[in-house]
Amino acid sequence: MNKKFLALLLMSGVLLLGLAVCGGVSAATGNAEKAPDYSQRTSWYQIPEITKDVDTFYIYATEYNLTSFEKGAADYATLDNAEMLQGVAGECMIHASVFADSTNVFVPYYRQAGLRYAGEIHEKTGDVNAALYGMPYDDITAALDYYFENCNEGRPFIIAGHSQGSSMVLLLLQNYFKDHPDYYKRMVAAYPIGYSVTRKYLAANPHLKFATGETDTGVIVAWNTEGPKNVETNAHNVVVLPGTMSINPLNWKLDETYAPASLNLGSLVQNEKTGEIEIGDLGADAQINLARGVVVTNAKVVPLPEEETKIAAEFFGPDGRHDSDYIYYYNNIKDNVSKRIAAYKARQ
Repeated sequence: MNKKFLALLLMSGVLLLGLAVCGGVSAATGNAEKAPDYSQRTSWYQIPEITKDVDTFYIYATEYNLTSFEKGAADYATLDNAEMLQGVAGECMIHASVFADSTNVFVPYYRQAGLRYAGEIHEKTGDVNAALYGMPYDDITAALDYYFENCNEGRPFIIAGHSQGSSMVLLLLQNYFKDHPDYYKRMVAAYPIGYSVTRKYLAANPHLKFATGETDTGVIVAWNTEGPKNVETNAHNVVVLPGTMSINPLNWKLDETYAPASLNLGSLVQNEKTGEIEIGDLGADAQINLARGVVVTNAKVVPLPEEETKIAAEFFGPDGRHDSDYIYYYNNIKDNVSKRIAAYKARQ
C-alpha cells in the first residue's frame, strides 16, 4: 500500500458504520477446510444498508503482500490475516468507494493467494489462475451464492475488483455467470481493472464483450496503467499478458487517441497539510498503447518505501502504475458508473 494512503487504513472503520444485515448475518467465520459461511457477518468486510437500486460486488486485490515472503508463510491468507485485513480497509476506501455514490457496495472476505505464491505460479505458468482456482475461487463463489440468494433481491449489479480481485472477476464471468444466465442478464457492467482482458480470453468466451464506449452495458470495462518507461523498455509486468486490451478511462476509446489531463475529473490525493484524502490533480492524462495493450500516463508518481519499490518493480516494472489504476482516474470512474447505470435503466 502506498505510504501516502496509510492514513486511510486508520480511518477504515468509517466504512463499517451504518451496515445492515441481509438474510440473518451474525458473528462467526467459516473454517479452513471449506468456504467461509457467508451467512455470518464476519465473513464480510462490508454488507451495506440498501439505499440504492443497483449493487456492486467488489473483490479486493492482493493484500497479503510483504508477510507472504516471510519464512514459512502460508500460500493463502487466513480470514484473520492482519496484513490482509488492514489492506482491505485501505483498498475499499480508495477503490471500492468509487462505486458508493451510485450503488450498494458488498465486499466479502476471501482467503486469497499471497503475493509470493501468486508470483511463483505466474513464473511457472504465465498466469495466476492456477493460484486462484480452489480456495479463493470457492470462497468467492460461495459469497456470490449467498449474495444472490439472500441480499440482491433482483437488483441490477456491477461486479468489480482490482489486480487479483480482477483476475477473479474474469474467472467468474467465464464460469459462474455462464452457468447463471439469470444473474448475468442483470449485470450493468464488470470493472476488472488492473488485470488483463485478452483477445484470447474474449474469443474463448463469446458470451462476453469488451466495452466499446462510455455507456454500453453488460460489458467488461478494464485497463492497466503504466508510465512511459515501462513501454520504452518493454518491461515485464505480471498483470499485462500478451494480447491484452484496455479502454481509455478519460475518453472511453479503444484507439490511441490522446486524452489530456484536462479531461480528468479528479484523482485521489492526500492533503499535505491536513493529511485528509481528497480530490486533486496529479496530471493524470491517458493514451492507449495498442502494441502493449495498456494505458500510458505521465501522471505524478508518489514514491513508495524502498522495500515496496523493489517488490513493485519486480512485479510491475520500473514504471508500473498498478497501484494507481483507480486513484488516477477516480472521478472519471465514478462518473462512468453513473452513466452506465443510467444507460442500463433506459434500455430496460
